[in-house]
Amino acid sequence: MFQIDTRSAVFNLILINVLLFVATFLGEMVWHIDLSRILGLFYFGSPAFKPIQLLSHMFMHGGFLHILTNMYALFLFGTVLERVWGPKRFLFFYFITGFGAELLHMGVNAWQVYNFTGSIFATDAQLMQFRALQEIYFIPTVGASGAVFGVLIAFGMLFPNTELMLLFPPIPLKAKVFVLLYVAWELYLGISMNPGDNIAHFAHLGGALMGFIIVKIWNRDNRFLY
Repeated sequence: MFQIDTRSAVFNLILINVLLFVATFLGEMVWHIDLSRILGLFYFGSPAFKPIQLLSHMFMHGGFLHILTNMYALFLFGTVLERVWGPKRFLFFYFITGFGAELLHMGVNAWQVYNFTGSIFATDAQLMQFRALQEIYFIPTVGASGAVFGVLIAFGMLFPNTELMLLFPPIPLKAKVFVLLYVAWELYLGISMNPGDNIAHFAHLGGALMGFIIVKIWNRDNRFLY
């Protein structure tokens, strides 16, 4: 019989994400409160930025498909990693890769602001002048994607030869190939900066990079691959 381990780190992460997603939906529909503007991550130069957002934004999502894909990937790959590392080490890895994701994301935002203003902080006049600055300052970033990308990278490094059956394309790929292709695609989209693309690709890449570094450090004396 299938049993849920309520002590599992992955289970509790998914539970918190789902509860906050429901709370966000109810907040908008019943109380007319947008929790994403309270718990989502704003640029550090924005008046809406609060330090707690560095953590809280990892549990917020922008829609059903967003949370579904993130939680499915967390369950699929995170469960395996938790069995290998244990819940404490897995949680440490998860949150550190999440912080790595926001660090790169914030860094890219600061670079963009600097290109417009010559400073990492924009004045009110500059915010009125450039729409791109308004998007950086006043649109929050939400989602567990950065940490989930770290989990994905770790799985690909520890289990590189495990075959994954994908929906798109519907062919089996080894985990190491899938991870490399996915990261390359995110890098391409991040550099392209296509108009209308509201996905934080560099947050994904930041989580992936931090995950790669941590696994390399942890596994420097180990040589087993699956």
